[in-house]
Amino acid sequence: MTASTTALPSTETFWADTERHLVRYGAEFTHEIIERAAGSFVFTSDGRKILDFTSGQMSAILGHSHPEIVATVQRQVASLDHLFSGMLSRPVVDLARRLADTLPAPLEKALLLTTGAESNEAAIRMAKLVTGKHEIVSFARSWHGMTQAAASATYSAGRKGYGPGAPGNFAIPVPNAYRPDFTTDDGSLDWRRQLDFAFDLIDAQSTGSLAACLVEPILSSGGIIEPPPGYFAALRAKCRERGMLLILDEAQTGLCRTGTWYAFERDGVVPDILTLSKTLGAGLPLAAVVTSAEIEQEAYERGFLFFTTHVADPLVAAVGNTVLDVLIADKLDERAQSLGAFLHQGLTDIAARHPVVGDIRGRGLLAGVELVVDRETKQHSSELGALVTRRCLELGLHMNIVQLANMGGVLRMAPPLTATEEELSLGLSMLDQAIGDAGAAL
Repeated sequence: MTASTTALPSTETFWADTERHLVRYGAEFTHEIIERAAGSFVFTSDGRKILDFTSGQMSAILGHSHPEIVATVQRQVASLDHLFSGMLSRPVVDLARRLADTLPAPLEKALLLTTGAESNEAAIRMAKLVTGKHEIVSFARSWHGMTQAAASATYSAGRKGYGPGAPGNFAIPVPNAYRPDFTTDDGSLDWRRQLDFAFDLIDAQSTGSLAACLVEPILSSGGIIEPPPGYFAALRAKCRERGMLLILDEAQTGLCRTGTWYAFERDGVVPDILTLSKTLGAGLPLAAVVTSAEIEQEAYERGFLFFTTHVADPLVAAVGNTVLDVLIADKLDERAQSLGAFLHQGLTDIAARHPVVGDIRGRGLLAGVELVVDRETKQHSSELGALVTRRCLELGLHMNIVQLANMGGVLRMAPPLTATEEELSLGLSMLDQAIGDAGAAL
């Protein structure tokens, strides 16, 4: 065993330790040592300032080290941080009540957890118990988490090499207007025919035990794909016909990011169960499952069990209350609308200068840019997306690229809701240059 020292290890030692001691858990590590973060920026050990266009892991909606979050953590950790899971504290009950106040009826009962995967795990478990059935339907490009039930409902990555998932999981096609599979006479997406076809296949495969449909209002890891207006009402009708519950996963879209408090508000559809995570803790590990009193009562009577180490922890619940305070006081739903329009216009201007921009999509401050090598054929290139992402980082802009089969690279953008127009302009200018440089290098 080696003793720690106050002296920081050299860069070479840092990366040697990384190579020797860290398990690699996904994409390659970004080759930067991050020392601190503030607002819309992260700062590296060699003095670089990087504009964070992903809000950390799509979570830090108030930016990094927001002073009110810092104050809450310092105050709460000094008085009440963690409890036995059966004990309750005021921050927990306050947050449950306040979340209900932001939501339409009948969503009023909350379970506070840590991650998005955990909240989806609990929601699926609840749906199976309440319905007495076990089959789960999700989008074919979904991402709901990497724990067992959540991973079994995730189709965008991570399915191969781990043996069988949970039995009874089915995928339905994503209604992608840019790359339609079912089309009308004018070539646009015929999502109603697609949805009918999807559930014909579900019915053919089901053993008669359809419990729930778990979907994202905007698929983020699936390439920032937003189903068209009317889709979720039709999907809910399909669920009702089969006695299924509708679970909406608003890990990335909830809490004002899309310009409304919740993305499902656009469609006038209230889910049976709502899951929240990422944005609820603004970068800290906080998640929630919210449902109706009727469903909660049925689950309780049937012995619902989801007893975890950090369920209803007071420290992160206090942070969640502060997140709500800031969202309300600073009207960040309205800010996401206006800044989202500014961002979208900037991306439209970039598209006018660069033919490799095939499509721009998203809502509020969640935006996607699909890159193609030919706008007419929509031919994609993984190399192009990688080049753009790498060049962005060199210029001082952190972006995320989604690479999916049969799709090009889709750049995901989710700046903090506290970002300024000047910061968005800076990011757009660096993206503009990166796309131009990458296009020239192909």
